[in-house]
Amino acid sequence: MKKEKTLTLKTLNKSNIWDIQENDIFRMWESAGKDADLKDNMRRYLDIIRSAFYVEEIQVDKPEVIKKYKSNGYKIGTVRVNDDKKVKWAIRKRPILRVTDLTYENIHHISAIKLMEVLNRNFGGGWESLPQSIQDIIESGFDISTTTLPKDRLHKSGGLYEKKVKDGYEVLEIPKGTWVEAIFAKEKPEPEKIHMKFEAPEDPDKKEEQESEKEDTTEKTQGNTDHYNDSDEDEDEFDDDKLTEESYRTTYDANPEDLNIEAEDIADDDDSGNY
Repeated sequence: MKKEKTLTLKTLNKSNIWDIQENDIFRMWESAGKDADLKDNMRRYLDIIRSAFYVEEIQVDKPEVIKKYKSNGYKIGTVRVNDDKKVKWAIRKRPILRVTDLTYENIHHISAIKLMEVLNRNFGGGWESLPQSIQDIIESGFDISTTTLPKDRLHKSGGLYEKKVKDGYEVLEIPKGTWVEAIFAKEKPEPEKIHMKFEAPEDPDKKEEQESEKEDTTEKTQGNTDHYNDSDEDEDEFDDDKLTEESYRTTYDANPEDLNIEAEDIADDDDSGNY
């Protein structure tokens, strides 16, 4: 795993502690020097370090004792524990050998190849034989999928095995008689940190002012609406000035002969009225 920046005792936590090695611990402690923070927080720093490392104080500083520690993989160094006292420490990183060594803190700091080594060392019954708690830890850091097929079909061209390998998955094969369980694992990208934004508490006076402005705006809007309605009503009123000849024109269908007869009757009436 790549480190984004140089770690110090102050920035160590139980996750990034897995990114460093024994010599880094001695370097950090030395860099802290006589800082008062080191003295005040020594116990907390040691708790974090011990979550990923074995730390032992060498009480008997003899060559044979030192040799024994080194043969067991320990790094030896001298550290200052207060202003006038130095002690010799033996430090060794905790190995991840069994599935029970896996934690939510270290699962993102091992590779898929390393995971397969751990599973292979502890396996017997396959993926489903793992406790659910261990499965959850593994799946928090890796995409996991499994398949169980007859051994002569597992590596079939174009099959799941071939596709997973092309996609970058590591594979662990567990024989089960004439069948084989294949476990595929691929590292998940580290989750992004979500920055939450909190709004400041609303000012009661400001809220009251906003509500008052909202009411004024509503009243103005209603007034405009009434005015527009009045305008619509005016358009429906009768206007004598708009009357034209076309307004009085009436047309209807009639038989021409009937019209002639009516015309003669009108003429007769006119004659009878003359003296």
